[in-house]
Amino acid sequence: MERGEDGMVERDEGVAGSEQGVYDRRRFLSQVGLGVAGIAGGLLFQSAASSASPLSSAVARRAGTAPPTLPPGLLAAAKKEGTLNLIADPYNWANYGTQSTPNTVIGEFYKLYGINCPVVNPLGSSAQELTAILSFKGTPKDPDAVDVSPEIAEQGVTDKAFAPYKVQTWNEIPSSMKEANGTWYGDYYGVQSFGTNTKVVKNPPKTWKDLLKPEYKGQVAIVNSPAVAGDPFASVWSAALANGGSLDNIMPGIRFFQKLKEVGNFNPTIANPAPIASGETPIVIEWDYLNLAYKKQYPDINFVVSVPADGKFANYYCQAISAYAPHPNAAKLWMEYLYSDLGQLEYLAGYVHPARYAAMAAAGKIPPGLAKALPPASEYAGLHFPTLAQINKASAVVAANWNKMVGGV
Repeated sequence: MERGEDGMVERDEGVAGSEQGVYDRRRFLSQVGLGVAGIAGGLLFQSAASSASPLSSAVARRAGTAPPTLPPGLLAAAKKEGTLNLIADPYNWANYGTQSTPNTVIGEFYKLYGINCPVVNPLGSSAQELTAILSFKGTPKDPDAVDVSPEIAEQGVTDKAFAPYKVQTWNEIPSSMKEANGTWYGDYYGVQSFGTNTKVVKNPPKTWKDLLKPEYKGQVAIVNSPAVAGDPFASVWSAALANGGSLDNIMPGIRFFQKLKEVGNFNPTIANPAPIASGETPIVIEWDYLNLAYKKQYPDINFVVSVPADGKFANYYCQAISAYAPHPNAAKLWMEYLYSDLGQLEYLAGYVHPARYAAMAAAGKIPPGLAKALPPASEYAGLHFPTLAQINKASAVVAANWNKMVGGV
């Protein structure tokens, strides 16, 4: 793990097609389009959460968020087991923390239930999580629960590595984010967003169409080439959704960036934090959790974050229980906690949106302190989540066309 110049943690997940696995953990949102012509290339995921999340204090001040009501007998059975084996949950990822850090996902679980939560191979990949389940089955070392990419989740079903379990809040998890039998379900997601340094740009764009306005000449940037990295690949897909494309047709997104370049608004500078803060790339298109972190990190630039009204592209990660879990009841308790209001708010404190976010927002369950730090819940309505088949198809289109039609990044 290395710390970049922006102060955020960068994680390497390996190369697509390697033993580390395709579409791996921690590339979850920065390398969403993998597996074709180098799209799995070397951009590292940048975690927006720290060991004590920037929003943790807001969660700590939440009012009326009670521990989850549990199925009869589950708590006693889990406490009897006494341990929950976790894997590849870095302390500074999605506000996971550790059992000794308060106001974090794992810290609050331990505080509530007193069940030990050792995390092995914290920097591991999704593929390594699945390998661990199959390699250690029948032993006390087997993971009890995993947090994996959709591809590895589907592979786990094929390998019969997961035990079905439906949490009590199952109906509030979007159908597009769960396997019907309960073998896995999405836990959190990120959404493509616009981040604007309003110290330079006084009128932040709200739609993809806005980005073509003459006032944004030379100001619109992405974080790398979509032909080698997933965050800008997702930006192109978001643009496609806003310009007549679909999850099955990303080409309109490439054409949009071609037009953005033709009118002189596209800035080929890679939008790292330094040029964003300096104003060299005052408008950046990237995942909301990263832009939200910049908002906190650079208060003097009055950074404004919004989800474009006309191209809402998102992607997610998944939880599953090992079919060979040595502590199956602790694993079920973990799942109940994660998908309770309390667990979901702890995820939200790490800037990633939890699976039940829409339902919780509609029910008024997002504390004002958290809600104020995020774009309005209405901006997250109508999100589009791709399937793995769609990702592979779109990856091939971008790899074949970006450099010859746009290039420059």
